[in-house]
Order: sequence, then C-alpha cells, then structure tokens
Amino acid sequence: MLSYNDLNIKFTMEQMDFYALHIAYERFLRSIPGHSHSDNSYEIHYIPYGRGTVKINQVTYNIIPNTLYVTGPHVVHEQIPDKNDPMTEYCIYLKIEKKNTDKKTLTTGSYLHIFENTKFWFGQDSQNIHPLMQQIFLELDKKSTGYIKQTELLLQQLVIYLIRNYENIHRSQNQINFPDLSYRKYFIIEEYFLYEYNNLSLETLAARLGLSTRQTERLLKRHYGKTFLKKKMEARMSASIILLMDPEKSITIIAHELGYSSVEHFSSAFHRYYHQSPREYRKINFTSFVNL
Repeated sequence: MLSYNDLNIKFTMEQMDFYALHIAYERFLRSIPGHSHSDNSYEIHYIPYGRGTVKINQVTYNIIPNTLYVTGPHVVHEQIPDKNDPMTEYCIYLKIEKKNTDKKTLTTGSYLHIFENTKFWFGQDSQNIHPLMQQIFLELDKKSTGYIKQTELLLQQLVIYLIRNYENIHRSQNQINFPDLSYRKYFIIEEYFLYEYNNLSLETLAARLGLSTRQTERLLKRHYGKTFLKKKMEARMSASIILLMDPEKSITIIAHELGYSSVEHFSSAFHRYYHQSPREYRKINFTSFVNL
C-alpha cells in the first residue's frame, strides 16, 4: 500500500474549499468492512486493475478494470476483492466546506452543485482519469519544486472529470494532455514489480500495458536490460530483505508472503541470489533479533 496522510493540500473551486485528507494506492488482499464517512466527505475510488465486488447501501456491484465510484456522506460501503484477481485501487478522500453559508452561492447551474449533490455514483470511467491518478502520485512521490500546487491543480481537474462522468460526457483518447505516453508504461511496470511481487505474471503485466507478452519482454529487455523472470526474481529478493527485518515474521511466513509455494523453494532462491540462507542473512545483518 502506498498512502499519504496528513496532507496539507487545500484548493478552492467557486465558493467551495476542498481538503485532501488521504490519498492511497492499494492492492486489496483483504476485504474492507462496511463503513461510511461524515458530513461533507467524499471518497473517490478508481480501480485500474483487478476485480471484486462492492456493497453500497446493501446493493452489490461488480468491480472490473476501469470502475469508478464515489461514496459521499453517510454512504455505507464495503469492498471484497476477487481472490484470483484482486482489485487495485486509487482512493482519494476529500472534505468540502462552503466559503459562504448562503445556499444561493451554488446554483443549480453550477458544476459544483452537481458534485455536492451526487452522494453516490458507480460506473465505468469515461474521462480516462488513470493517467491523472498516476500523475498525482508521481508528484507526491518525487516532491519536485511546486509539487503541492501541481497536486492541487490535478485534484481540481479530477473533480471536473468526476462531474463529466456523472453527466456521461465521453472523452476521446486523443484529448489526453499527457505528453509522454511511453513514460506511463514504465510507471505501470515499476508499480507492478514494486507492489505485487507476490503474484507476478508476464501475462498480467502485458495486459496492463496493452501489449503482447513478446512485446512486453522486448520492452523490459530494451529499457531495463532484464528479462521478466530476472525482474521478478529481483522484486521478490528486494522485498524479502524488508520482510526479514520484521522479527515477528518467520521464514515460512515470509516465503508465503512473497508468493513461493514452499519455504524450501524460497530458501533455495534466496541462497542462489545472496549466497547465504535467509536465516543466515537475518542473523548477520539484524543482530538485534533474538528469536530467529
């Protein structure tokens, strides 16, 4: 899970202040129990990959790639991932506050009137917001000069795209204003190996990139100098070091979390890569651990 909390991000549209309180990217390996949010709170859910179901106010909806749904104040919702293809979600939690309590400040002709009064919406995204979500996370990750202001602008754009989804206005792929389309492919690749190391599949990655498996292999070889299997091994081994730092995790549990079929398989792979067993590595590098 990649999560940003305690954000100091505020932006204003018309007579309304928006506060971004929580922004997260997560692959669901567990169900999220039913919950709701307070007055003037809106949670935006976008699922680029995977499948599952969401129950909203006791109605069940099927989630497929490119599903978008928004849950406003007091809308009860719970999420259940598909065990064979767990959904991956971008989630943005917004709190709104009117600058003027006069109800006439947001007329029925105002686009924010549409946002405020849409307490729940579920459907397929027609505005191609995935690149926008990726750009938001890129800004928060890199923290380049002006990244807060840039994130505010991207969130304003997201609100407009949400309203256009509500109005069912279809946006042409040719209208995308992100100049480096190839860069997004690398972002997808790096996200995949970083967060989904326990269930890596060449076929799944190829589908996300919109390429064949052969084209995907060529892309990895050309731009990373490595085959899919090599990057898969690197991703698992890098994650294994992080997991070994946790003294509460046994080698068996770590093997399972990394996606190995057995602890023996994991130990053998680890030894080939680091030239010592996981237990030896933990003992040498994390000497404060008592229970190995």
